[in-house]
Order: sequence, then C-alpha cells, then structure tokens
Amino acid sequence: MNAEVKSSSLDNVKWLLVLALIGGGVYGNSYFADTALLYRVLGLLALAGVAGLIASLTAQGAAFWELVRGSRMEIRKVVWPTRQETVQTTMVVVGFVILVALILWALDSLLGWLVSLVIG
Repeated sequence: MNAEVKSSSLDNVKWLLVLALIGGGVYGNSYFADTALLYRVLGLLALAGVAGLIASLTAQGAAFWELVRGSRMEIRKVVWPTRQETVQTTMVVVGFVILVALILWALDSLLGWLVSLVIG
C-alpha cells in the first residue's frame, strides 16, 4: 500500500468546496435557529453527505476508502475466541483482580496498623 498521496489543484478546489459546505452548514444552522430542529438536522445531514461525497472524490478521500477496505479485509482474517475461551479468560482476570484487591487490602490494613502504633 502506498502511503504517499499525490494531490492536484482540482483536489484543492474540492477541499475548499467541502470547507465552504461545512461553513455554510454552521452558518445556516444559526441563521435558521427559529426553524424546527428536525429540518435543520436533515439539512445538516444532507450537507454532510454532499461534503463527504466531494471529499471522497479527492486523492486523500480515495486513499481513506482504500484504508477502510483494507481494514475490513484484515478484520475478516481475525480468529475470534470461542465462548468457552472468552469465559475462561474472563474468570482468570476476575480471579486475578480479586487476588490483587485482597493483597492491597491486607497491605493497607498492615500499614494503617503500623502508623497507628507509631502515632499512638
């Protein structure tokens, strides 16, 4: 996978358009503050969808979608633990946490008793 992304001047125009859409959405949301919230949210979602579509048409957007596709392929390769393995591992962790809690409680009690002996 090539980490270097080459952008063109057209990509810069697309990114400016994306920023303008986001800025327009922010301004429009405050300008139409008296309009019902549902309509403002739907408008913002539509603007976000258009901005996302335009951003995906840039070189960086294409590289991002390639990363997402590669990640999905890697997730499919993962060997997930069985239910029995998950339960056993969880029990080991819970047992270890209880053991450490008991050790810390005993240490705290011992140090508290020693300090009370020293200060009387």
